[in-house]
Amino acid sequence: MLTTQWTEFRTRGRIAAVVAASLITVLLGLLLAFTGRSTCGDGNVEIPCPTDPRGPEGQAVGDKFTFAHRPLGREGSITVRLASMTGIITYPPPNHDEIVPGLVPWAKAGVIVKDGTAPGSPYAALVMTGSHGVRMQHDYDHDTAGSANDPSTPRWLRLTRSGDVVTGEESADGERWTAVGTAELPGLPDTVQVGLLAASPGDLTLVPTALGASSAQERFTQTTGVFDHVTVVGSPTTGWTDTRVGESGAAEWEKNHHAPEVVESDGTVTVAGSGDIAPGSTTGARSVEGTLAGLAFGLLVLIVVAARFTTRQDRKALLGRAAVVGAAAFAAGLVAAAVVIPSGSAIVRANGGAVLPTPFPVELRVVVGVGVLAAATAVLALAAAALLRNRWAAVLAVGVAVVVTYALAVLSLLPDEVSRWLLRVTPAAGFAVQQTVQEFPQVLGQYTPSTGYYPLPWWAGLLVLCGYATTALGLAVRRLPR
Repeated sequence: MLTTQWTEFRTRGRIAAVVAASLITVLLGLLLAFTGRSTCGDGNVEIPCPTDPRGPEGQAVGDKFTFAHRPLGREGSITVRLASMTGIITYPPPNHDEIVPGLVPWAKAGVIVKDGTAPGSPYAALVMTGSHGVRMQHDYDHDTAGSANDPSTPRWLRLTRSGDVVTGEESADGERWTAVGTAELPGLPDTVQVGLLAASPGDLTLVPTALGASSAQERFTQTTGVFDHVTVVGSPTTGWTDTRVGESGAAEWEKNHHAPEVVESDGTVTVAGSGDIAPGSTTGARSVEGTLAGLAFGLLVLIVVAARFTTRQDRKALLGRAAVVGAAAFAAGLVAAAVVIPSGSAIVRANGGAVLPTPFPVELRVVVGVGVLAAATAVLALAAAALLRNRWAAVLAVGVAVVVTYALAVLSLLPDEVSRWLLRVTPAAGFAVQQTVQEFPQVLGQYTPSTGYYPLPWWAGLLVLCGYATTALGLAVRRLPR
């Protein structure tokens, strides 16, 4: 049966169309990579564009803050009382016409143990935040909640190092301590830096556009922490070194009004700073799925090929044709993704752009997933043509359900909530297999389909699409004679 259906399929026109679908995906992806040259300048001088530091696991991270630090051996601790935590937000909504006091939700002030001052180096920190209470964070991705105290209330914080293990504790009075979390930092050197930090990410507001989708606006913020009762055990020195990790302090507000600083006075240490210590890109680096911009057009070709290959002879013939067209589409999607992702990423880098680092298993999952996406879409089109008894009606129905719905969602042509709903319940959910960027609760961001974040995990999105294809094929088979 399969041999017969393959023989029927492999006409010159159908094979050429499948190859064309793969080429369209590749060529459009490479074209966008070629035309997207990135340039950066300092005044009138062109300079290399900044790149994100890499974290301990090779991930892109943000690592900018003010750091008052001193060396610490393999055994030691730092204990402080965060007496106050204040901040400013520049030109917030609704009027955007004044600078106001306040803290953004993930503003941070607290204590930290870090492997040097290089951006991206391993660390463990215990911080008070603007709206999320006390948090124990380490190596950028990891976040553990402590008490939900308000930053207006003084809070005692302590980090204790024992070899590669750092333990965080908090207290209301400096007498009764509660453990918040423990971080293991493999390979931590004998001497690290311990001290006080202040950081404040930008104030992010999502503004509705004319079509109902949202665009992001970000404004500069700054945090100031005042520490007293500072005790460091295990350090050979007593003074503080003031460091701007990640070249923070370059904003206009900092230059003209209040520079980041570390000030010691009468037993207190005041640390003011901006920036953030968190996962994710801060330089606008592209994700590898950006090279798959031509995939939707390639799928349209496969939808036409599959719908025109349908049959109403009998059940075995339809199942055989589904297997053949699914295999052909899988091969087309697999080859296209395997070519365009590494090639397009290399072109972006050669043009001065940055590409988010992606582990090989994740990249391989995307490549195979695109093949499955193409196969399931083709089978859905074949089954729809058998059900509707009209091939071009099936092309229109599946094209709208898969490709047009996806385009409307990711091009910000619909309100964000509508886009998320469509990408949960329609066959377009299968496009979630492309996603490689990760949403982190400790980072305030624009997590919408237009920025590469899908409402379903990659496997769940594929299941939705495969569910539609399987159901449609089952209904079509039942309507045919045995």
